[in-house]
Amino acid sequence: MDIDVGSKIRAIRQEKKMSIAALARQSGISAGMISQIENRKAVPSITVMWTIAKTLGVNIGYFFDETVEDLPNPVVRKDERKKILIGKSKCLYEMLTPDLNRKIEYLLITLEYESQKTRDFLNHEGEECGYVINGVLKVHLGNTVYVLHEGDSISFNSSIPHYFENASEGKCVSIWAMTPPTF
Repeated sequence: MDIDVGSKIRAIRQEKKMSIAALARQSGISAGMISQIENRKAVPSITVMWTIAKTLGVNIGYFFDETVEDLPNPVVRKDERKKILIGKSKCLYEMLTPDLNRKIEYLLITLEYESQKTRDFLNHEGEECGYVINGVLKVHLGNTVYVLHEGDSISFNSSIPHYFENASEGKCVSIWAMTPPTF
């Protein structure tokens, strides 16, 4: 999925009559980085996208081209999943719901060997629940690290700073439910 995040950030920023400097000041992201993202010279991490979305008052799903249909097909075939790979990340997100217009989000997350979901701790409103299908997953939750093996699950308040790390020698595959949706 090739996403032009930069033009969407610029559009909503300008709609809100906000300068790059104001967005930088409010988000804590440098003006240079925001300019590079808007001009497609840099690809933001999930953490940066999340921070910008929060600062602009939109859901991160705003950055993805989604249209609302009256009666969307409720079935998502495995070969038709929306796939999200951001930048040079070794983390693949696959949507298990037909669109982004839900109250809860379901994702299949595949972490390649020696990859992390993010390099920075994330925290946001809501709750998350994950189940490891294959491999070993380290969940860094605040100051505690939980090691999950195939068949293990975890749930937590998303306001606690957290990130995931593949602790396997191969791929780690897990299913996650999040509310409210993050994409």
